[in-house]
Amino acid sequence: MPEKIPFNFCGLPEEFSGLENSAVVLLPVPFDETSTWLKGADRGPDAIIEASRHLELYDRETNTEVYRNGICTAQAIRATGSESMIAEVYATTTALLSQGKFVVTVGGEHSVSIGAIRAHSVFYQNMAVLHLDAHADLRDEYDGSRFNHACTVARIKETVGTVVSVGIRSMASSEREKIDEKLVFYADSLHESKDWIRDTLAALPEKVYVTIDLDVFDPGIMPSTGTPEPGGLDWYQVIRLLKAVSKHRAITGFDIVELCPSDNKAPDFLAAKLIYKLLSYKFAE
Repeated sequence: MPEKIPFNFCGLPEEFSGLENSAVVLLPVPFDETSTWLKGADRGPDAIIEASRHLELYDRETNTEVYRNGICTAQAIRATGSESMIAEVYATTTALLSQGKFVVTVGGEHSVSIGAIRAHSVFYQNMAVLHLDAHADLRDEYDGSRFNHACTVARIKETVGTVVSVGIRSMASSEREKIDEKLVFYADSLHESKDWIRDTLAALPEKVYVTIDLDVFDPGIMPSTGTPEPGGLDWYQVIRLLKAVSKHRAITGFDIVELCPSDNKAPDFLAAKLIYKLLSYKFAE
């Protein structure tokens, strides 16, 4: 009988997925308590892991097999309540960073990023956040909570001085007042600019954490999100940006959030491929 593929990121054997021998730890956080439209982001981590088991592990562009650095899939954080979830993500991420691991957090709704970014900011002084998203996420409070997924960037800015947002195309008027126009690259302007990647890099310091809400992509290729928004970025726009950031800045960690899986498996595979591609860029050198 054929050997059963392990249920971990990329379906890796123990040799390449054990914690001790892995440079990378993937931390699943299946949390979806504050989503305000389509529910299901708590099923995102498992869907991404399942899809990843069907990836080709050789990356032609970088001529690498990044899995050989070891990718450990950690035990999922299953919290109830936003504040306890954020605290658990912070504590777990801190422990992993203390062991020298490169941490990839997989949501879940966007609020799972808050604890991960707080932990990274302690280890990496003067770190900025590169925020890829359709939405500004700058509300101070939404639906009675300061930790709603619509408040994620507002909470991040309490910890990190510089947040550069890319792909934004939806916001409330109250958020408009909080935007620093020098640090936001709107989706419509990207389609008209040849220099937006260069300009994005110029806004970033040496150390960068990347948070990717999958609704940054156009819903034509990423329909499986809780709040799909037309006019998004395509695959090559996103990976060209991530390749440039990997080459010219030091990526300290990243997260992928807001996959709301459906019967269409292509978006799940896109999310898994995006994680593997960014890891390939990060570890290529």
